[in-house]
Amino acid sequence: MPEKKERNGLSTSLKRFFGVGDFGFTLMSNIDTFYATYFFTNIAKFSLGAITVMTTISAVVDAILSCLYGPFLNKIKPKKWGRYRSWLILTPWMVPFLYAMQFIKIGNGLAAAIFVTVAMITSRIAWNIPFIANISMINIAGKTPEERMTLSSTRMVWTSLASVVYSYAGPAAVSVFAAWMGEKNSYAATAFAFSALMAAGFYAHFNMFKGYEMTGEEELRQMDRQTKTAGTVKAAPKVRALDAIRCNPHLLWLFLSCITKYIVLFLVNGLAIYYFTYISKNAALLTTFVFAANLLGVVASYVSKFIVARFTAKKTVVCSYFLMAVIATGAFFAYSQTWVVMAAMCAVMFILVLTNACDPELFSNCAAYSGKKLGYDVTGTVMGLLTVPIKIGIVSRGILISACLALAQFNSDLDPSMATPQLQRGISMGFMIIPAVVILIGAVILALGYKLDQER
Repeated sequence: MPEKKERNGLSTSLKRFFGVGDFGFTLMSNIDTFYATYFFTNIAKFSLGAITVMTTISAVVDAILSCLYGPFLNKIKPKKWGRYRSWLILTPWMVPFLYAMQFIKIGNGLAAAIFVTVAMITSRIAWNIPFIANISMINIAGKTPEERMTLSSTRMVWTSLASVVYSYAGPAAVSVFAAWMGEKNSYAATAFAFSALMAAGFYAHFNMFKGYEMTGEEELRQMDRQTKTAGTVKAAPKVRALDAIRCNPHLLWLFLSCITKYIVLFLVNGLAIYYFTYISKNAALLTTFVFAANLLGVVASYVSKFIVARFTAKKTVVCSYFLMAVIATGAFFAYSQTWVVMAAMCAVMFILVLTNACDPELFSNCAAYSGKKLGYDVTGTVMGLLTVPIKIGIVSRGILISACLALAQFNSDLDPSMATPQLQRGISMGFMIIPAVVILIGAVILALGYKLDQER
């Protein structure tokens, strides 16, 4: 029986619960953001050089593949339950097993490094395909701008809520599993548990979207009918991602600017535990910092629409980036004052989340511009690029964090109470100064290179 049927608007479950999969996804990915580097240095005892190679290789492969997932979903034969909806259950079940392997060290030397690197690459493949399919279903199920905005807003509520919940649930889960299984296995167990929640959430999305997309059988029949009438119907032009980018310099500058934002996000989150451990001498403050920053992120998600409505998206982002640079730089001059630094960096995270609401509008403008230049729709191709800066930010995180720790002469065997001024200053520069410089570059790039807001 075909699953597709006429739907009168969005179901109540979609309006209220679309995003539970993203809730689990955010819990899961935060384990990597906040604990991966710490696990590699302090638990697995990999050298900084090995960590740099491992994280860089896995992140570069992930970034490259992220450019291909959209075309893959478009070109592959549609599966039983639909071109996009099917992927909400085809690969998420693999993630708990693959992701947990990232936090397991088997043996020593090269073999151990290869094992972890392969786990990082394969787990990302298993979760990125359903992640993109999940976002694509917004356009499939939402027939009007209002419906699509409803789905996007609900999804962001669940995503923001997950960040708040994680601030306590994440460290608590690690502590519980450490008491039960030992610290060495606690990170793998937490990764498995949270990614299982993600898989369950995507399964819920799969059920919510029933009837909103053609099944694989229905789409194949439609494609067959189009093939038979190809002689009387003009073939659609072939969409090429490089063409959409090549004809649109605004998209390139926007893309580069977004990269700087995600470098800041991952660098600050990755170095936070080192700041509170070796400078504040109170690692437990990481929980307070994460909770406060994420709670402010919920507020930022709400107020951003009012700010963007008053100013253009470009002006909001450029001004926000400059303000982030000023606040982070000021925090560095008081890096020994924990609560001053915490307040300042929470403000930086608040502003960063606020700019996230502007990204879809800026990329949508680019999609319209490229489509006008090329003569055909490239919305999917351009909007798909939204995820690539995240991946590049992850690549940079591994390199920059390792570089900062190396320059500060970090040694995992050093007692935090004996941290040298050089170590403290080096960590603080990575936590505050480098993010300030990077985001300032992003502000200049966007201000000078992206002109579409001015043409509207």
